[in-house]
Amino acid sequence: MSKNISVSFEFFPPKSDEAEASLWRNLRKLETLGPSFVSVTYGAGGTTRDRTLNTVRRIAQETTMAPVAHLTCVDATKDEVNAVLRDFWAAGVRHILALRGDPPQGVGARFTPHPDGYRNAADLVRGIREIGNFEVSVSAYPEKHPESVSIEEDLAFLADKADHGATQAITQFFFHNAFYLRLRDRIAARGIKIKLIPGILPITNFAKAQEFAAKCGAHIEPEMIRRFTGLDAEPETRNLVAAMVAAEQVQALQREGVEDFHFYTLNRADLTYAICRMIGLGAGEHTAAA
Repeated sequence: MSKNISVSFEFFPPKSDEAEASLWRNLRKLETLGPSFVSVTYGAGGTTRDRTLNTVRRIAQETTMAPVAHLTCVDATKDEVNAVLRDFWAAGVRHILALRGDPPQGVGARFTPHPDGYRNAADLVRGIREIGNFEVSVSAYPEKHPESVSIEEDLAFLADKADHGATQAITQFFFHNAFYLRLRDRIAARGIKIKLIPGILPITNFAKAQEFAAKCGAHIEPEMIRRFTGLDAEPETRNLVAAMVAAEQVQALQREGVEDFHFYTLNRADLTYAICRMIGLGAGEHTAAA
């Protein structure tokens, strides 16, 4: 089933020399799968600016992978954000994942734009396109952004981002494919010209996955809870179950015509690598470009 599949991976910048060494071991392992791109997160208010910049620069200069830099507009002026964009361009980055970003107080707190900053993700997309010829991706939410009133409001925001120049949207992770397929159908019905890439979360820790899901409003099916119950102290079994669950999810989406998948690796390669092998990707088998 791998003939037309394209995969990409998300990492976060390392906080220590040991973490950096681990990150590069994981990057090199997943590089063998020929990902269409590798994205690197960006802390709220630019808290990881230098580490994100250093990581994407190394990816651009030392690997065969295309780096994608996340960028937010939290607690920053337009001039500050634009300076970061120019630094990314100089580092060899040609693709930005534009995000409004969560308030410093965390998910659920009210977002207040900087008085001299970009107002939201759509405004940031516009600014990015004015600075350079970047490809721009954005986020999408199969089960509605936690702050949105409705899916329709979410769709209006997504349409605004596409109108300003975003070419693809990567979804928040989800575990029930019907939410993704519903969003894809609604995007098509509204005529929004944007590619929708499903975000897949391999479960390395089910308790943390439940915590993440609660914060972003992702539904977890009772059957999935049953599969992971009692496996906290059995990491090998848990990883086998996690690989099977994610592979089943991807294969079901493939049967619906989905060809692009973005994996939230949490800086760990083994589980994501195993899932990719299970869906038919092999070492040295380069995937189609996104």
